[in-house]
Amino acid sequence: MHMADALLAPAVAGTMYVASAAVAGHSIYKLKKDDNPAKLPVMAVAAAMVFAGQMINYTIPGTGSSGHLCGGMMLSALLGPQAGFLSMIVVLVIQCLFFADGGLLALGANVWNMAFYGCFVGYYLIWRPIMRSRLFGSGKGAQRCRIILASILGCVITLQLGALSVVIETSLSGITDLPFGAFAALMQPIHLAIGLVEGLITSAVLCFVFEARSELLQEVDVSGAGASKVSLKGVVAILAIVALVVGGGLSLLASSNPDGLEWALFGNTEAGYSQNMGLDEEDFGVSSKAAETAESIQESTSFLPDYAFPDSDSPAGTSVSGIVGSAIVAALAVVICLIGGFFRKKRKERKV
Repeated sequence: MHMADALLAPAVAGTMYVASAAVAGHSIYKLKKDDNPAKLPVMAVAAAMVFAGQMINYTIPGTGSSGHLCGGMMLSALLGPQAGFLSMIVVLVIQCLFFADGGLLALGANVWNMAFYGCFVGYYLIWRPIMRSRLFGSGKGAQRCRIILASILGCVITLQLGALSVVIETSLSGITDLPFGAFAALMQPIHLAIGLVEGLITSAVLCFVFEARSELLQEVDVSGAGASKVSLKGVVAILAIVALVVGGGLSLLASSNPDGLEWALFGNTEAGYSQNMGLDEEDFGVSSKAAETAESIQESTSFLPDYAFPDSDSPAGTSVSGIVGSAIVAALAVVICLIGGFFRKKRKERKV
């Protein structure tokens, strides 16, 4: 669902930057008040795992399309909505600047579409109410069922909202090649399927964390979850290994089909499927001075464009991209946590 700059008029892109920046500011403010020391390593490995997971496109059978993990629901369930949102920003910024995945002008919109809904709408309207409810009864088995339900329902609904936002943003940008109704009719069903798969992946990861170290999940009744089976260091190590294996190895098996947004825009006639909106991949959307400037900046910063070595078809480029990208994301997530802790410490010192 990474939008390209050509899909957005500068005014719309600027508005989405302001909206995403406002939520980021709120999240940083809230993060400063968080005194949970366990969040730092978990934030690092979870963000790295989402980065790696987004590199794997899984085929949606019978469509000619593919989807990939978004990650907002997973991160908010592990870290809370604020830390989850900031982690998603780290992932999307690194993807944009270093791997040319998603436009720089469109970054504010991509943060809103892929992070805001999963982290805030998904958490406050789906995850927290379901986890606080008595659905399926009480006890460990009931909590596990609630985790699965909240994960699947949350991923489906938040991806639908994100897909609808893409349609609205392109319509407001005045791209006449994309009639609102036709574009929405393509975007919503394909992202329903993508959301179902993401929900299953998310529920599997969160159920593992619940079994291994239940207190790492938000809104879980720890007293009814039983004793932790794995140490915090063990859970962090396992998630870190998963991120490296997925980013450095399994990413080589990613589907070559276009993702949901690309499929809706350009179709997949090469594989015998519909052309859908039928846009020209080399010449579509709007052009602007802002987009040209953003593109030139992105070209200078992306050292592994499209997750590959420049001018090379070697699969090693994908593996290196997965490992290096995961490491950068993890390190930057740690830096954000440390900055939050620094300001929190300074504030406490002033009070004393």
